[in-house]
Amino acid sequence: MKILLALSLALLCAFAQAKEAAPMAADEAVEKRMVAISDELRCLVCQNESLSGSHAELAQDLRREIRTLIKQGKSDAEIMDFMVSRYGDFVRYRPPLKATTYLLWFGPFLLLAGAIAALVMYLRSRGRQVAESAGRSDAALSPEERQQAEALLKPNEMNESENKR
Repeated sequence: MKILLALSLALLCAFAQAKEAAPMAADEAVEKRMVAISDELRCLVCQNESLSGSHAELAQDLRREIRTLIKQGKSDAEIMDFMVSRYGDFVRYRPPLKATTYLLWFGPFLLLAGAIAALVMYLRSRGRQVAESAGRSDAALSPEERQQAEALLKPNEMNESENKR
């Protein structure tokens, strides 16, 4: 048991000594710029993760492409334009507001408005149905059914009056 505890502590100390991963680029400035650009881009495989945080093969290829463009002296805007021209506005986390991206920007709000309208319509029709059924609840029972219901309710009324005493 003591040996197992000592081994566990030794492993814990080894992990505590771990260092930050070395940047993939030889130039740290290139790597920082690549990370800043790829933070603004969506991984096309994961779709809900930034390009810099994704471990997908395509994301690694795109990061390598961004590094190459940076080394060629391209500006951040030129790199973004290159990525958008190649993969469309979907690759950006914040696509520009233009006619082709209206659905991306306003689609969720339209769906929400449609869902609220459907809910209101459903609740109104349900309210009408309840009101109509309440209006004919007396007429819906035949005399026999009415007697059965009263017979079922009488023992409960007696129990309630006994409980009040």
